[in-house]
Amino acid sequence: MNTFEIFNIKKELIDALSIENITQPTSIQLETINHGIQNKDIIAEAITGSGKTLAYIIPAFERIDSNSKELHTIVLAPTHELVVQINNVVKQLAINSKLAIRSTPIIGEVNIKRQIESLKSKPHIIIGTPGRVLELIKLKKIKAHQVKTIVLDEADKLLSDNYSKTIKEIIKTTLKERQILVYSASINQVAIDRARDLMKNPIFVNLPDEKVNKDIEHFCIIVERRDKIDILRKVIHATKPIKTIVFINRNEQIQDVVSKLNYHHISTVGIYGNATKADRKKSLDAFRSGKSTVLVASDLVARGLDLQDITHIINLDIPSPLNEYLHRVGRTGRAGNKGIAISIITEKEIASLIKIEEMTDVVIQPKQLFKGKLVDYK
Repeated sequence: MNTFEIFNIKKELIDALSIENITQPTSIQLETINHGIQNKDIIAEAITGSGKTLAYIIPAFERIDSNSKELHTIVLAPTHELVVQINNVVKQLAINSKLAIRSTPIIGEVNIKRQIESLKSKPHIIIGTPGRVLELIKLKKIKAHQVKTIVLDEADKLLSDNYSKTIKEIIKTTLKERQILVYSASINQVAIDRARDLMKNPIFVNLPDEKVNKDIEHFCIIVERRDKIDILRKVIHATKPIKTIVFINRNEQIQDVVSKLNYHHISTVGIYGNATKADRKKSLDAFRSGKSTVLVASDLVARGLDLQDITHIINLDIPSPLNEYLHRVGRTGRAGNKGIAISIITEKEIASLIKIEEMTDVVIQPKQLFKGKLVDYK
């Protein structure tokens, strides 16, 4: 049985992980930590919840000289919430290990003066959204020439058309000898090609056997489009989830779904891409605490969020692109628990669901509602 001692990392790190009851490395950690410590470039693909954050944070902690005042690592992530979550992991590891490694989050749409002030603490690790990080580099507040490692978390998003130009600009400001680590739950060929253009002989780590979680049951219900929200309400009443995430494709529909579920006494919150940081935090806190049992979100704003005890995932829309399906359902069925994924679809969406089955090698069983229960389709 493997333990973190196989990596020959600092005893303080091993002790810090054990405080969190983390004693055995996951598959992605086994495959990448040594390469990370050895300063190699990595493209790594593994399912949501497989331990990717520690896979790149542990090598950073191992390589950083805590007595130095230089910036060592920049971690880039696509959403505010993911930035905060990664920073919390870094801070907790620093506290538990008693290693004086400093970090700070850098996100857009908040007071830039406060962030500039936080940079005066000389953080070893910056975790940030690409736009604001690039802005502070251009203002010469982030000394990118010091950076040894750049991490792209949720890299398929960061290397998409929306972000790739900014990512390239950030990387160009760093020294040619920097290390680039690319991590994602799924990554397409376009993103891989863009990553390789920025890297030096990257090691590619792909864990296909772990892509599909066998602890998740997959169902679908075929309905008329106009009935989707009403059927969603009935599905929630029928399945009585402890916590469920409802995924939809368009941000502008989130409030409508939240309002209708709350009207029917289903305690529901939503997170929106254009909501304030405070509003998003309030919604997530309510969901994490169990005060609200349903969270409605789009793929982008829910990306990478560490949300515990999710019993059900409900797709009110088929994801676009289709490989987002694995990102969504990977939030349930964790740590040996069973999970249920339900897609509420129209007849026109059946073809897309069949493609998802072919891509993921899962079987999605048709169900129907009968007398308030979810039963086999006849």
